[in-house]
Amino acid sequence: MNWNNAIKDYHSFLKIERGLSTNTINSYTNDLEKLVKFLLENEITVSPIAIDEYSIQQFIYDAAKKINPRSQARLISGLKSFFDYLVFEDYRKTNPTDLIEAPKIGRKLPDTLSEEEIDALIAAIDLSHPQGERNRTILETMYSCGLRVSEVITLKISDLFFDEGFIRVLGKGNKERFVPIHTQAQKFIKSYINEIRIHEISQKNHEDTLFLNRRGKGLTRQLIFMMINDAATKINLKKKISPHTFRHSFATHLLKYGADLRAIQQMLGHESITTTEIYVHLDTSYLRDVVETYHPRR
Repeated sequence: MNWNNAIKDYHSFLKIERGLSTNTINSYTNDLEKLVKFLLENEITVSPIAIDEYSIQQFIYDAAKKINPRSQARLISGLKSFFDYLVFEDYRKTNPTDLIEAPKIGRKLPDTLSEEEIDALIAAIDLSHPQGERNRTILETMYSCGLRVSEVITLKISDLFFDEGFIRVLGKGNKERFVPIHTQAQKFIKSYINEIRIHEISQKNHEDTLFLNRRGKGLTRQLIFMMINDAATKINLKKKISPHTFRHSFATHLLKYGADLRAIQQMLGHESITTTEIYVHLDTSYLRDVVETYHPRR
């Protein structure tokens, strides 16, 4: 088995067996391609079945000069996953990364925005611009439903169930979930569809796509990033934010006002409650309020 075949088979395994998203799969396979490049540059001729811990350790040491500890940890995790796959498929007897330790890193708390900052960002959208109404609707939808950027750009008109108060979201690994949507976000979406989108010509395969660009196709992640950064510049916001900041703010604000952590987990589409628990660390006043409200000696 050569590296190209191994990576191709692993790609199929991640997509079909594990149902991972395209972005996650690309991240895993890119790390393996970096390993192959390192082996070629250092004239190390070895197959994925025969490579040993020493060669992988050399690669990690070399990569560590260019990336931070968090990226190193992710790189090692990806390599472990690949060699676990080879062991699972009986190509190898052992995983050469088992004894390689990832750097110790603390849990990174996500950046969030206050309610006032959210309002200011949305108000900064230029509604006189041809895409102004669309852009404002996108931000309202992201904040109302806690969507990932990939989820908002793939949202379809047929995913809107406003009579029931929900939208259908296709999340990571093509996993479907239904998320409640606030009446204010519904109002903006209806206005965008009936007054703006109805006059746009959608390209083939984009007839059902909710948010279109000027060419009648779906939006890109980069466009959403640029839109948010432009709004942040207009209000002189010093925080470093991204589309994901709206998702973090959605969860943090719900928790602040007493929402159940399990409900937030379901709305965000987190497989594990541990992932959702990070939001508890963002607002310690929430923990204090819980004790003061529910402890028998309050």
